[in-house]
Amino acid sequence: MTDATTLRRILESTHTIAVVGLSDKVYRPSYFVGKYLIDHGYNVIPVNPTIDSVLGQKSYATLADIPVPVDMVDCFRRSDQMVDLAREAIAINAGVLWMQLGVVNKQAREMAEKAGLDVVMDRCTKIEHARLFGGLNWAGVNTGLISSRRPKKINL
Repeated sequence: MTDATTLRRILESTHTIAVVGLSDKVYRPSYFVGKYLIDHGYNVIPVNPTIDSVLGQKSYATLADIPVPVDMVDCFRRSDQMVDLAREAIAINAGVLWMQLGVVNKQAREMAEKAGLDVVMDRCTKIEHARLFGGLNWAGVNTGLISSRRPKKINL
């Protein structure tokens, strides 16, 4: 389990995120996460061999195709694909291997940690960023409809 201090350090020190499996379909979680990360100042690089671009960013077929250094590899892939993605993340000298909600692979974790990467499993980058840096209102959670303050008196 990754503690809040570690997650905060990772998210504060990360600038460029390769999002593996970023979809161009607006209803997919990867699209929403990618948009959130861009809107919060991260450089997001889509990794999806089936699309040319998404969210105004050129998409790459593999991590190895990305021409700039990557701080984090954020994975929207099945757990059984994570060992290969861990190898790719290690090969490009990424600093973090992040597996999204529901994605858990202990072998990939051990491999990446042995190579010096920080590893986060079964967590969402958008949810953790919002939780740690106060962005929950961006998702409509903090709407102001429920408050501990007394409502203003309305004179009829």
